[in-house]
Amino acid sequence: MTVTTQHDPPPGAAPPVEAAEPPDAFGTTEPPDPADLGAMFDAYARDLLRYAAQRVGEQVAEDVVAQTFLVAYEQRHHYDSTRGAMLPWLYGICGNLLRRHRRTEVRALRAVAAAQFHAADEVAPDARSAERVDAQRAVARVATALAKLPRRQREVLLLFAVAELEYAEIAQALGIPLGSVQSALHRARTKIKSALAATGGSR
Repeated sequence: MTVTTQHDPPPGAAPPVEAAEPPDAFGTTEPPDPADLGAMFDAYARDLLRYAAQRVGEQVAEDVVAQTFLVAYEQRHHYDSTRGAMLPWLYGICGNLLRRHRRTEVRALRAVAAAQFHAADEVAPDARSAERVDAQRAVARVATALAKLPRRQREVLLLFAVAELEYAEIAQALGIPLGSVQSALHRARTKIKSALAATGGSR
């Protein structure tokens, strides 16, 4: 990206300097070489671990992310930078590995729901506690709704909400058309909103 001004610099001033590409969250200005396993891990492990941990818990997520980078290295010759950024490509690999842990993911979501409902029932009945109970029940209902979503809808929703990918990046990560991303996201969000509405109506 070149920084330009509308006026010429004063005599004797240094020539304008081209600004570097804005660094990403890790301070890098360009994606690492897929052949450099260490650089890929340093650049993207934190994002992938945060995403995977939301789905299957930290312990399983660590193994999944480690496998993601190993698979990415093995498939490095298939990565084409002209087709999209590296991170969505890595999310795609990570998602494929997470599908092997579908039962773990659903079980974890149901456990969250059960724990939140249980915690809500044990809170003492005062004004501040009532707000906490509502929040806990909302979390429980969202977790339950996530567990019930079809796999594709859950993947699209989590890539959008947790990984913060754009529609086109989600399409790249999952290898599906852009329209399918939009449709799946709309349906998933509708179901989650219904779950939250049910929470609000339960007061």
